[in-house]
Amino acid sequence: MSGSAVSKRYASALFDIALESSQINEIEEELKVVKEVFQNEKALNDVLNHPKVPAAKKKELIQNAFGSVAQPVLHTIFLLIDRHRTSIVPDLTDEFVKLANKVRQTEDAIVYSVKPLTDAETASLSQVFAKKAGVASLRIRNEVQTDLIGGVKVRIGNRIFDGSVSGKLERIERQLAGEIR
Repeated sequence: MSGSAVSKRYASALFDIALESSQINEIEEELKVVKEVFQNEKALNDVLNHPKVPAAKKKELIQNAFGSVAQPVLHTIFLLIDRHRTSIVPDLTDEFVKLANKVRQTEDAIVYSVKPLTDAETASLSQVFAKKAGVASLRIRNEVQTDLIGGVKVRIGNRIFDGSVSGKLERIERQLAGEIR
């Protein structure tokens, strides 16, 4: 079974538990923190993947590091340790977020702009692009990119809506290059 299918199963099971206990938001935020630690701490991954370190020691390490997270998250990590699948934690988190977004009728989006957006601009973009994405709302993260010259570029999942000046200039350049040939 592929890693993606495995992470979807674990995420689905954890999501069912979160839904039952009304902890979707809490577990989602905790999983994001756990994902960040798993991605950024090479030493932790080395210990968790080392065959000579007993599972009990690995669980003790996780308990000390993430003792304050919700029990379902902690028990899921313990289960992944027992099954030698701790490498799927980042994918599991991404799958959990997708399930949570689906239930909330929301989608995550990244808006690239020349300057930081105001709350009013963010709300307006959320309203406009939520309709295009077919959801009720967007959770927008703004990233500043000065090379856009002006305008914005919106990324929702794997779709990109490019309304930036640099994007328009690139399209004009491609169009002119096509006419010259």
